Amino acid sequence: MADALIVDGARTPRGKGKPSGALHELHPQELLAQVLNALIERTGLPGTDVEDVIVGNGTNDGDHGQNIGRLAVLAAGWDPGVPGTTVNRFCGSGQQAIMFAAQGVASGHQDLVFAGGVESTSRWGPSSGLLGGGNPRLRERHPMVHQGVAADLIATIEGFSRFDVDEYALASQQRAAAAIAESRFVRSIVPVHHHDGSLALDHDEHPRPETTMESLAKLEPTFASAGSTCDPESGLTQDEVCMQLYGVPAVDHVHHAGNSSGRVDGAAAVALASERYAAAHGLIARARVVSTALAGAEPVIMLTAPAPAAQRCLDRAAMVVDDIDLWEINEAFASVPLKTIRDLKLDPDRVNVNGGAIALGHPIGATGAMLVQTVLDELERRDLERGMVVMCTGGGMATATIIERI
Repeated sequence: MADALIVDGARTPRGKGKPSGALHELHPQELLAQVLNALIERTGLPGTDVEDVIVGNGTNDGDHGQNIGRLAVLAAGWDPGVPGTTVNRFCGSGQQAIMFAAQGVASGHQDLVFAGGVESTSRWGPSSGLLGGGNPRLRERHPMVHQGVAADLIATIEGFSRFDVDEYALASQQRAAAAIAESRFVRSIVPVHHHDGSLALDHDEHPRPETTMESLAKLEPTFASAGSTCDPESGLTQDEVCMQLYGVPAVDHVHHAGNSSGRVDGAAAVALASERYAAAHGLIARARVVSTALAGAEPVIMLTAPAPAAQRCLDRAAMVVDDIDLWEINEAFASVPLKTIRDLKLDPDRVNVNGGAIALGHPIGATGAMLVQTVLDELERRDLERGMVVMCTGGGMATATIIERI
């Protein structure tokens, strides 16, 4: 197979995922449209050469509905001959879009694809937090729980205390603050503007650099109430489902708003090209996609697939853990990177070195595309070679990608 080359990327800043957030007034189609146009400007590529725009989104309804990938292409003012599509692998959607694009390019079926994702969590409608799609038979077979309850179950089984997850969260805030102070995200971020041309946002809005262990300790556990909610099919509370399946005497609810990923709005995209296209157009690529992998996990505990996915990705590339210089493990909840670090025996100093979603926020469908850019920017800054991005997703899955600088 040929290489799938990463030419460049662009992302919005992350805006707070609430009506008061700086990006709330902009439709998610428009957020992504601005990123697509910024990526065209950065690369100098003719938009008409783009064979597909693959967009990850974790919602697929309301403002995000009706194939937002195609609609964002039209909103960007591109030639209508450029197609667009939308994929949903929950939190891994943006990464999955890049994986699909890389597979299309490496196989020789496509030469130039833009891939990324978008999510305006401030525009989400109400949700129960439970999967199932309204299918009672599925719910009988898999009495799933809220993701936060699953994160607490992981902490319970692994023995991660409230102090452990808060300590991890504080480190995320501190690392993000240092990265922002040193302008480490500047290369990828493109300012977002309102329709009248005025600036909407030019920096990540979610970090709380003033966070301390004392302030985190004051926060009440968020998911205890969900844990006491009765599952409509099994008749058990969500905690009782966990206790029954995993043999724990109780679920220790340790996660809260300060050690879980923040809700934010944002969009991101990456340009991927074939070797032949790059050579024909004089493109100097920044990196190549080495390998990709997926894994599944039992859907109640849900968030334990990152380590198996990462290991599969390493095996496919004939690599070992020590071959990866930097890791981006999405901080959906603090217990997720903590478990992945433990399972793979990772050096914590190589993981999420610029903070993660606890500090910066998690724009669901866009996060994977942002993390690819984050690890690439940092590899270049440190003059290192390889990075891994791995993410847990709803329903018990994970996405993994290794990239290598050229």
